[in-house]
Amino acid sequence: MNKSTKSTHTKTTHMKSRLLIGGALLLLAAKPVCGAENTNYDRSLRDDRADTYRSHELSLDVFGSASLGQEDFEDLTGESAEDDSELGAGLGLNYFFTRNLGLGADVYSENTTGDFVDSASASLIFRLPLGQSGFAPYAFGGGGHLFDPGDVWFAQLGAGIEFRFMRQLGAFLDARWVLPEENDNYGVARLGLRFAF
Repeated sequence: MNKSTKSTHTKTTHMKSRLLIGGALLLLAAKPVCGAENTNYDRSLRDDRADTYRSHELSLDVFGSASLGQEDFEDLTGESAEDDSELGAGLGLNYFFTRNLGLGADVYSENTTGDFVDSASASLIFRLPLGQSGFAPYAFGGGGHLFDPGDVWFAQLGAGIEFRFMRQLGAFLDARWVLPEENDNYGVARLGLRFAF
């Protein structure tokens, strides 16, 4: 091998070595950056799941309802429940100050012949989200006014469960026992969708 060939070979080897070292350093520098991005992405996914139920959350309920009088509960058969239950539809609005504690109000109507709104109520709600499952059982108590039939004030106690398909949309099922000041007690069940903002 002559002197010029040896010199060229040495320069090429040094150049390749520098390129390999430079490339290795570049990969080593890029790995923490890529890892940090993936970590941030994974953390944001976990935060979204953990943040399904939030404080300062406003939600709108759209629901169907069914009510049944105390006498029907005492003599409950499939036939009496079907004959005597009143079906209706309603809207509700909820605001949670914290993840677990909020206020809710709803109105519903069971017939179109009397007042447009049959019942309006407000309640204090306590909910308990179950980890990242999407489920949150809740209990509530409050009162309201019955416009049709009659014109009376009432107290109510109830419980239910909600499932969030995603942060902004869920389904709920609950039941309440209503205690009017003059009339017989009755129960109301609701099944609906909840839109959270």
